[in-house]
Amino acid sequence: MNTAPHAFFPSAAFAAAAALSTGLGGVLALRLRAHLHRMMGFAAGVVIGMVCFDLMPEIISQINSGGFNPRQVMGALAAGFLLFHVLEKSIIIHHHDECAHGQPGHQHPNVGVMSALALIGHSAMDGVGIGLGFQMSWKVGLAVGLAVMSHDFVDGMNTVILMLGSQNTERRTIPFLVLDSVAPLIGLGLTCFFALPPFHLTVYLAFFAGFLLYIGAAHILPEAHSENSSGVTVALTLAGALLALGVSLAL
Repeated sequence: MNTAPHAFFPSAAFAAAAALSTGLGGVLALRLRAHLHRMMGFAAGVVIGMVCFDLMPEIISQINSGGFNPRQVMGALAAGFLLFHVLEKSIIIHHHDECAHGQPGHQHPNVGVMSALALIGHSAMDGVGIGLGFQMSWKVGLAVGLAVMSHDFVDGMNTVILMLGSQNTERRTIPFLVLDSVAPLIGLGLTCFFALPPFHLTVYLAFFAGFLLYIGAAHILPEAHSENSSGVTVALTLAGALLALGVSLAL
């Protein structure tokens, strides 16, 4: 096992919290659809705030202290942002096109399954991010863990929305929500079997920051304002970012 016990136990706690957050988001999507966009607005603010106030300063600090090539590290950030953009659009765009054309009768259930599997895969990546974050330092691990908890809540909602929106039954949707919930724990478990040197940890952290930045700014935030957008949603987004700033200052 490459993760020391003092790092593994807090990372396991955050991975478990991320799993609970995913499940809670999915349950609320099933039961309280009228208020989802306000919750998503708050989650987007937290995710963007954690990237800007915690992860990016840590990445810059690692570049300076390690003498790393900043273009390589920032290239990893851009790769994380663009890779998820390509994956999301290539898998989910068919679902969005059908909704835009008002043809719900042609939404195939397998589209929802493919979309849900993509979310499950990136939830596993969240667990890897938590584990590697704690390998770097407890502060980085805490920042990654809080960001993951925030956006996994939205992942749980999206898993349910994508499945039900593609004419899958609630009974078929629930197992995918369960898989999405346990995926961070699986990803964390993988980090027990490898450790990365400082440069590669910094590169991965930058990649993960780009990934989170896309999730918050280009995925959750537009979704939060896609319906019933209001000043309340905007205020909750700002509150989420301010909360992230407060957590950063307290660390």
